[in-house]
Amino acid sequence: MNKPIGYWIKRLDAALELQLDATLARVKLSRRQWQTLGTLAEGTVRPDELDEILRPFWGDDTRLRERELASLVGRGMITMIDDRLALSELGREKYHEALRYVEAARQDLSMGIGIDEYAMALSVLERMSLNAERLTR
Repeated sequence: MNKPIGYWIKRLDAALELQLDATLARVKLSRRQWQTLGTLAEGTVRPDELDEILRPFWGDDTRLRERELASLVGRGMITMIDDRLALSELGREKYHEALRYVEAARQDLSMGIGIDEYAMALSVLERMSLNAERLTR
C-alpha cells in the first residue's frame, strides 16, 4: 500500500528523534541542547537570533527553550559575551564529543542511500516545504 509523503515524513521524524535522543544520551545532551551547541559552534548569536534559528525545532514553547538554555548555562557550556551567546571551552569540547557520535549515527542512517539520492531528497523536501509555506500565507 502506498502511503502519502506526510506519513513518511512524520514516521521519519519520529524515528530520527528517538535515534538522536539515544545517541545524545551517551553524552548527556538532549536534542535541543545539541541543536543549540551546533548553532553556537558556528559563532556567537544574540538570544533572539538563536530563537529564530531554532524555531523550527523548538516551536514556540518558551519554557522548553528557557529550561534547555538554563541547563547549558548551568553546566558551563554556554556563556554570554557582549549580549551574545557563545560556547565556552567546555561547550566546544562537548559539541565535538557529541559530533563524533552523531556523524557515526548519520552514516548508519544513510546506509544504502547514494549521495545523489540524498541530495535529491533534500531538494524535493525543501521545495515542498517552501511551497506549503507559500500556500499558507
